Amino acid sequence: MNIHFEPVRWSLNTNLYEVNLRQYTKEGTFQAFSNELPRLHDMGVKVLWFMPVTPISKEKRLGTLGSYYSCSNYIETNPEFGTVQDFKQLVNKAHDLGFKVVIDWVANHTGWDHVWVKSHPEFYKKNTDGNFYDNNGWQDVIDLNYYDQAMRREMIASMEFWVTECEIDGFRCDMAHLVPLDFWREARQHLDNVKPLFWLAETEHYNYQVVFDCSYAWTWMHVSENFAKKKVGVDELKATLVDYQEKKLPQTNHLFYTSNHDENSWNGTEYEKYGNAALPFAVLTNTWNGLSLVYSGQEIPNRKRLNFFDKDTIQWNWTNELHNFYKTLLDLRSAFGEEQTEILMLNPPGDRNVLAFLKVSKSKKLLVLINLSDAVQNIQLDDASVDGMYVNVFTGNKHEAPSIKNLMMEPWSYFVLDKL
Repeated sequence: MNIHFEPVRWSLNTNLYEVNLRQYTKEGTFQAFSNELPRLHDMGVKVLWFMPVTPISKEKRLGTLGSYYSCSNYIETNPEFGTVQDFKQLVNKAHDLGFKVVIDWVANHTGWDHVWVKSHPEFYKKNTDGNFYDNNGWQDVIDLNYYDQAMRREMIASMEFWVTECEIDGFRCDMAHLVPLDFWREARQHLDNVKPLFWLAETEHYNYQVVFDCSYAWTWMHVSENFAKKKVGVDELKATLVDYQEKKLPQTNHLFYTSNHDENSWNGTEYEKYGNAALPFAVLTNTWNGLSLVYSGQEIPNRKRLNFFDKDTIQWNWTNELHNFYKTLLDLRSAFGEEQTEILMLNPPGDRNVLAFLKVSKSKKLLVLINLSDAVQNIQLDDASVDGMYVNVFTGNKHEAPSIKNLMMEPWSYFVLDKL
């Protein structure tokens, strides 16, 4: 039977903020992070995504503290962060401020000393020699066996623990495509009956959209980096964006970002990857259709790769130069509410390195112009669809359609114009 899932309404035009709890504060605890909630609320953040809060395996751990993604118990918290009760208090405080809370769920594998290894060794895959293994070559984890129905039931029960005990609002499912799709269907069907949840998949496999509300825009991330490094042109960038509009199921979204925990630690900060294009691409990810992500410290801005397996506290300077930049963009996305949005690409004559589009809903229209080059561009939009009076969301300046049709753009500049 084909089951149709509906996304929770609050997720349709929302944004996510990824919390790297270990590195966020000197203490690295739930309690210390809770002090940041008012600031993040003011910045316009709607959904807090916590990297795994579960304890980390000690056997074969990497570095001094190990990977968040090497779990030793699905229904406990990492003692470095605090207790389950501490996390409940953090979730309650977040809910009181209007946030939704999503936790990272690692269903494909566990650490080598997970409690199931001794109590239920049949829950794991074994090679021809009878030994546990991981199919991806990751040294600190071992793969679970999804042919075992009892394991599936225990996994869903563990997920339910966080829904009922801590009242979380959804899951970000790590490497979702490594886990059978029918398991996710089973898990969602069960857990949505407990509480309607938001489901985010770290995958770009199209067929997983039948279960998940949102999936990753990995291809865009790679193409945008290649564009910034002059390996591809703007036409490929535009084609990739349009592709995302055409190759998705209705009511599903893609997640766009310029950084996250993997990108920052392994591939470099957005400034290493994008250079002058870092902020223009941040504008794009926050105005394009879909959902957007801000990673811990991007509001500083953080220009440092954070160690993944060791303590490496984010160097906050408390000026947070990009707080208002992100606040403007996140508030703008939220302003679309639960309305369906559509992207209309515009093609101004002249240099092709200007990305221009309208984002429209039933009651709102946004005109976005981004100069993706190191040259001054003179923009002439003769499209009647842009007619009207607009306000520049960053400056407050008003523009009438004729002035928009003859606009000078500095290198790597952007205009985000909200129709009045």
